[in-house]
Amino acid sequence: MTVKAVCVFRSNEKNVTGTINFTQENECDPVHVKAELAGLTPGRHGFHIHEFGDNTNGCMSAGGHFNPHGKTHGAPTAEIRHAGDLGNVTVGPDGKATLDTTDSQLKLIGPHSIIGRTVVVHEGEDDLGLGGHELSASTGNAGGRLACGVIGITK
Repeated sequence: MTVKAVCVFRSNEKNVTGTINFTQENECDPVHVKAELAGLTPGRHGFHIHEFGDNTNGCMSAGGHFNPHGKTHGAPTAEIRHAGDLGNVTVGPDGKATLDTTDSQLKLIGPHSIIGRTVVVHEGEDDLGLGGHELSASTGNAGGRLACGVIGITK
């Protein structure tokens, strides 16, 4: 049973827009993530799934990184990482970024589903837990929350 989800960033005070699509074929398969974002400053920006789908106080209401297994922050390819650690998106001079990857720690099916949670793009680069800053092990020291959107189920 294929499950699909989508997260939409609409124009906000920072004018960041975009769409992130998620697809999982069955509970044992990795999730395919495909993102297209615009309106960002050039460079690398932390890109994470946060624990709540609550954006009543902007992106701040989304809580911390989605971390159902209680691990420290890490790179998307690291064995030890938050499930919501997606690393960075690289933004070109035109303000646009794309991402096309699969992730075996994300789930759209089962008790640790990301549906109903928030995707956040951060102001700065995620140091992947390796930066030595006091926030490296919890947030990747990626800075403030620039834009966000809630992941919803789609067909």
